[in-house]
Amino acid sequence: MSEQKSELVIIYADGACKGNPGPGGWGAWISMGGHSKELCGGEPVTTNNRMELTAVIRALEALKRSCQVKIYTDSVYVQKGMTEWIDSWKKRNWRTADKKPVKNEDLWQILDALSQQHQIEWLWVKGHAGDAGNERADALANQGVAQVMQG
Repeated sequence: MSEQKSELVIIYADGACKGNPGPGGWGAWISMGGHSKELCGGEPVTTNNRMELTAVIRALEALKRSCQVKIYTDSVYVQKGMTEWIDSWKKRNWRTADKKPVKNEDLWQILDALSQQHQIEWLWVKGHAGDAGNERADALANQGVAQVMQG
């Protein structure tokens, strides 16, 4: 039985919102084996956190098979949500420690299901600090906002 080596995929994901709530956009830059893909989109009325989550969801949905993935996000909400909070939320039936419903539960559940299909390392990167991948994802997220606003 041969072990299949999974390729490393690098994802930079970002969300943007003009007003919170307001028109929002998401962007993702995916890189694997010398190839890259850019994705973006938006929604007319949303929040920044929803766009941050959507960016990662859309990037993972674009992967055709199980991969080793490094996801870079400037969202502490997404990074800590997936590395520190999600297991407790699931144990409490999608409730926070103070028994309130988890905000954006619908997106967290989608992201949780998608993340089970891959080996993911969740990495936080400081936004607007010159990281080329993050700057690209930010530009794509803003392109998503612009598309919605021109709509």
